[in-house]
Amino acid sequence: MIDLDAAYREHAQSVYRFLLAKTGSAQLAEELTQETFFQAVKSIDRFDGSCRITTFLFGIAKNVWYNAYRRQRKDPVPLEEAEPILTVSAETDVLSHMGREEILTSIHRMPEPGREVLYLRLLGSLSFAEIGAILGKTENWARVTYYRAKQLLIKEMRRE
Repeated sequence: MIDLDAAYREHAQSVYRFLLAKTGSAQLAEELTQETFFQAVKSIDRFDGSCRITTFLFGIAKNVWYNAYRRQRKDPVPLEEAEPILTVSAETDVLSHMGREEILTSIHRMPEPGREVLYLRLLGSLSFAEIGAILGKTENWARVTYYRAKQLLIKEMRRE
């Protein structure tokens, strides 16, 4: 049985950062994070343990965000007004000489699915297997998409 209290304490910040990057609003990201865990409690009986709990939670978070987006149809807060949220990882070390705001702005302008994969990898710190599972693709697809998106991001950042 999954201890959702422990899962919340361990993963709420990652879910929040992911949703903040998607919405650009700290208040909305907090609300959607709470909704994500509410939905997780409601659907925990469908969690069969075939994937990690983070994959389960980020899948719910993505659906919660998408549903909120469809309901509101509003533009997100400009990234200049959002709080810096990138965490230190091997991927962010590559881009560390660039400003967080510049990186987020460039990611925000990228086409899907690269943008989504970058968000999940850089902000959610998810593995490629988890990203593939969330997006309904393979781990290899997630790796290739991430690599291509990262190359496009670096090219864009150098141009600016």
